[in-house]
Amino acid sequence: MITRIPMTGQNLKQLLGLRPSSPHLAHFLSSLANSGSAPVPDVKSYSDAVYLNYYTLGFSLLFSPLPGYKPTAGATLAQLVDEKLVLDSIDVHNIPSRAPTNARSSGTSARAAELAFSTFPLPSLVLDVGGETEDKDGKTEKRPDHLIVTRDTTGKDFVACLGEPNRKGGGAGPSSGSIGIWCEWSKDGLMVEFGGDEAKGPQAWERGKDAVWKVITLFSR
Repeated sequence: MITRIPMTGQNLKQLLGLRPSSPHLAHFLSSLANSGSAPVPDVKSYSDAVYLNYYTLGFSLLFSPLPGYKPTAGATLAQLVDEKLVLDSIDVHNIPSRAPTNARSSGTSARAAELAFSTFPLPSLVLDVGGETEDKDGKTEKRPDHLIVTRDTTGKDFVACLGEPNRKGGGAGPSSGSIGIWCEWSKDGLMVEFGGDEAKGPQAWERGKDAVWKVITLFSR
């Protein structure tokens, strides 16, 4: 379900471009965790990217190094050069309320890290969209200024507001082995992965309209 009204509170895209030690980022994380200080992340450092994973918050941050800087693989947060890292994308995780109770324990070992994430604690997310989109008949329609995503928002809801995605994939192959369908609205800096049985298998795109989002990625355009 999508509520098309402005949401008071944090617009996550405002975090893009910040450094790991940004006071603004620390304040947001501490408020999200409902504590007086930002939680300690699990750090995954590589030469071309640094991930700060907040598993209990359902939140993951990807920092890209500035030109000329290569983070050391396996470095701790204290060992990284803070001023040479910028927040390039944000992953927000969701465990749909309609999902089976054993959904988190049925994955393969390759999905262990993904399954470690809890649901993002805010009941909804605000996404700035605006502009125009085209319906299936090519008719131009004005978008709402804001898109509010709840924990039960489906593929049909996203397309109804944003129009057809610029890129999409997934869903091919047997239900037990295929990846879920995903859609990307490149100009909005938005990618959405969908979960549940509706998002997998050879007929995933026919059923995908009812699939609930699993991961929302916000990225710099």
